[in-house]
Amino acid sequence: MSTSLSPRSVLFVPASRPELFDKALASGADRIIIDLEDAVDESGKSSARRSIELWSETHPDARFLVRINAPSHPAFYEDLRLCRRVEGVERVMVPKCESADALRQAALAGKPLWALVETARGIAALDAMAAVEGLERFALGELDLATDLGLARGSQGARRVIDQLRVALLIASRANRCQPPMAAVSPAIDDLERLEAHAREAEEMGFAGMLCIHPRQLAVAERWFAPSERRLAWARRVVERAAGGEAVFELEGEMVDLPVIEAARRLLARA
Repeated sequence: MSTSLSPRSVLFVPASRPELFDKALASGADRIIIDLEDAVDESGKSSARRSIELWSETHPDARFLVRINAPSHPAFYEDLRLCRRVEGVERVMVPKCESADALRQAALAGKPLWALVETARGIAALDAMAAVEGLERFALGELDLATDLGLARGSQGARRVIDQLRVALLIASRANRCQPPMAAVSPAIDDLERLEAHAREAEEMGFAGMLCIHPRQLAVAERWFAPSERRLAWARRVVERAAGGEAVFELEGEMVDLPVIEAARRLLARA
């Protein structure tokens, strides 16, 4: 598993399938998320937590995220206690996050938080949640949001609404100095054209990477969220000129000033 500071591909693996943990770790994903929420039946929550703990004990160098159960779920605090005591849990994903108070409770785990926004109430609380100490980044749950808002999935109208919600997530993240958000999962596994379009749009909008539900999606995420060599070469030239003391200059027929120089530096940092 890569140790990229800005993950491009993040793979979910069910907490109820410990035989898949090693495979997920070796998949090439920048991060893996062991999922205690949607991927685990209600009757299996306790044994799934135990599976995470046992696997972590036998893999002391493994680092991973855990998607805990939602703040309204009875297992929420037990999940938090697991995340606090298991050293391998490096971050906690909080699903169906709808309030700053829920995030403050999740911060008791003592790990950086990823807030998964999946409802209208979550969108309405973005600014308050973004200001919570310990929140590292947001992620968008587009499929659940579409259901909550009553959108016709796949329609042009739904796409326009989802694009606006993506923008809201980006603005809240930047305004509160959170890391850029992660793009939603795509249900497309074998439809490469659809998956490529999903990743391309998210990258162009400024998302850091993509949540993945199948290993076959990882290569697409890595390809689209990695800056191209052409863009990196341009950024290096910009930064080199700026290092020489030039605050405003012309490069490749375009004017370069401080905002452009900062954009070039961010691009290199992502790489």
